[in-house]
Amino acid sequence: MAIRNIVTLGDEVLTKKCRPVEKFDERLHALVEDLFDTLYESGGAGLAAPQVGVLRRVAVIDIDENPIELVNPEIIFTEGSQTGAEGCLSNPGKYGIVTRPQKVTVKAQDRFGEWHEYTGEDLLARAFCHETEHLDGKMFMELVSEWIDIEED
Repeated sequence: MAIRNIVTLGDEVLTKKCRPVEKFDERLHALVEDLFDTLYESGGAGLAAPQVGVLRRVAVIDIDENPIELVNPEIIFTEGSQTGAEGCLSNPGKYGIVTRPQKVTVKAQDRFGEWHEYTGEDLLARAFCHETEHLDGKMFMELVSEWIDIEED
């Protein structure tokens, strides 16, 4: 499909709440594919539609070659706590310490409208929270307790 430009901090689209997806059509399928292509090109763990300028409740995550598409996601369960480094493709090169749930279950549709539940721990739980927050116009920087330097390859 296509690699899209990632919107960066300062663009108002990142602060707006996304609209639910109601049409599960070819445009949605293309958006999901573009999000995956853009994610893989960027080397990130997840990417939400507003990060490419689209105000729809769509996000993708791929950790350890396990692609997950989230359409109209809703976190339905959290448990425990983890604190660690987090970054964002829309705020490149900046990392902060963020506390998130250790275990998260999210309910979401796929590009065809079928409902699924996914449960993740550690990085996957963190990604579920991070990407879902993007769809509500929130960014991880609002949760940072301390900014840190991380050496990138």
